[in-house]
Amino acid sequence: QVQLVESGGGLVQAGGSLRLSCADSGRTFSNYAMGWFRQAPGKEREFVAAISRYRSSTIYADSVKGRSTISRDNAKNTVYLQMNSLKPEDTAVYYCAAGYSTTTQVMAVTAYWGQGTQVTVSS
Repeated sequence: QVQLVESGGGLVQAGGSLRLSCADSGRTFSNYAMGWFRQAPGKEREFVAAISRYRSSTIYADSVKGRSTISRDNAKNTVYLQMNSLKPEDTAVYYCAAGYSTTTQVMAVTAYWGQGTQVTVSS
C-alpha cells in the first residue's frame, strides 16, 4: 500500500525558495514514478513535475521549468521538489502523486495521492 505524506510547505516571500518533501510509508516506493501537482484556489489541479522510478527521466511544466528541481531518494522512500525564485502565482496546494510511466510519458497514470501541503508566496 502506498501512503504519501507531504511536508515543507509554508509562507515565503517572492523570490524565496522552498523544498517540498513527500514520504511513502510503504515498501514499494521504487516501483512508481513520482510527481508533483498543484491546485490554486478556483483552478483545476495542474501538473508541476515528475520523475521516473530510477531518476533516469524528469519532466517539468513550463511554468516552473528552470526554477524547480524534482529528485528522489529511493532508499528513503522520499521525493523532493526544490522550488526557487518563487512567484505569487506559485501559490497553491501542492500534491505528491505516485504512478506509472510509459516509454513516452514519465507520469502517464497517477494511482496514489498525498493530502497536499500549502505553499503561499507573498508579493
